[in-house]
Amino acid sequence: MDFDKPPAQPQYPEGCLAVAIRVPVRIVVLVLVVPVRLVWDALTVAGRFLSRTVLRPLGRALRWLGRALFVWPFAALWRWVVVPAGKALGWLGNVLAVVPALWLHRYVLTPLGHGLARGARAVGAALQWLYARVLAPLGRGTAWLLRGAGLLLAAAGAGVFAVMAWLARYLLVVPARWLYAWVLAPVGRALAWLVVAVVTGLGAVLYWTARVLLVLPALALWRRVLVPVGRVLAVVVRETGEALGHAWRIAGRISRVVGRVLGTLLRWIFVEPVRWVYRTVLTPVGHVVRDHVLRPAAAAARVVGRSARQALAAARDTVRQARADLRRTLLGEPRPPAAVDRREPGGRGTRTLGRSTTALTKD
Repeated sequence: MDFDKPPAQPQYPEGCLAVAIRVPVRIVVLVLVVPVRLVWDALTVAGRFLSRTVLRPLGRALRWLGRALFVWPFAALWRWVVVPAGKALGWLGNVLAVVPALWLHRYVLTPLGHGLARGARAVGAALQWLYARVLAPLGRGTAWLLRGAGLLLAAAGAGVFAVMAWLARYLLVVPARWLYAWVLAPVGRALAWLVVAVVTGLGAVLYWTARVLLVLPALALWRRVLVPVGRVLAVVVRETGEALGHAWRIAGRISRVVGRVLGTLLRWIFVEPVRWVYRTVLTPVGHVVRDHVLRPAAAAARVVGRSARQALAAARDTVRQARADLRRTLLGEPRPPAAVDRREPGGRGTRTLGRSTTALTKD
């Protein structure tokens, strides 16, 4: 059994409407799609040819031009101007700002800060003594006096508050509770029941009115009109989509056949005659020109070049000999170099490549 093959889709019986729509729709769509597919394939081939022969070389040229105009000058400017200038400015800043600032911090601000810190510590000690010996006892005495006055005022306020609370309870709260329990609550319940009854009846009337006037006609319109029309439109749209896909595939095959026919015609009209002319005319002519014109000309050029080089070498030797004779006539014979003892062994003691002189290979 073939487990990799997907399960076949179940075939459902089609209605007469789908069959009646399919054939004319496919014919019309095929007539409309074939020119579009031909134009599309032609544009695709032209675009690929243009991209391969024009756009890519142009892009490479523009990239090289961009590098030559922007990247390389800015890189050279950065390397040979900005970086040395930055280093010089950094050195000047270090010499003119950092070193004086360090000297000022070390020899001026640090001693001054130490002196100010000692003065601040002395002032702080004086303030601490003043707080501990003068302000703290004075504050404790003042707080004790204020605490006693506060206790007296609190006791008086508590008595007044108790009297006011008792008067408010029996003059306001008790009558208000009785009024709410025996008057307002029964009246509110009656009004709430009346409002609920009115709203319920009005809601029932509006519900049945909306159901009869809106819901039932809309439901009938949906079931009797919109659903059948939607099914017909769904069938038309589905068949149109399938027809477009089918026509696009058929148009692709037609376009491929047309392209092959045009390629064959171009090959037999242009390429094959050019190849025949190249093979039967240009190649023999080129061989004849190469064998009877170019090679003898190259050989003659080599002979002339060799003769010219020999003449130049002879002239150079003549000039060198004349210069040596003139130097010898004017300055005399040069002194022979003095012999120098190089501490080298002589005679048969010298090792050579053609004779074995080692202890193992000596005769």
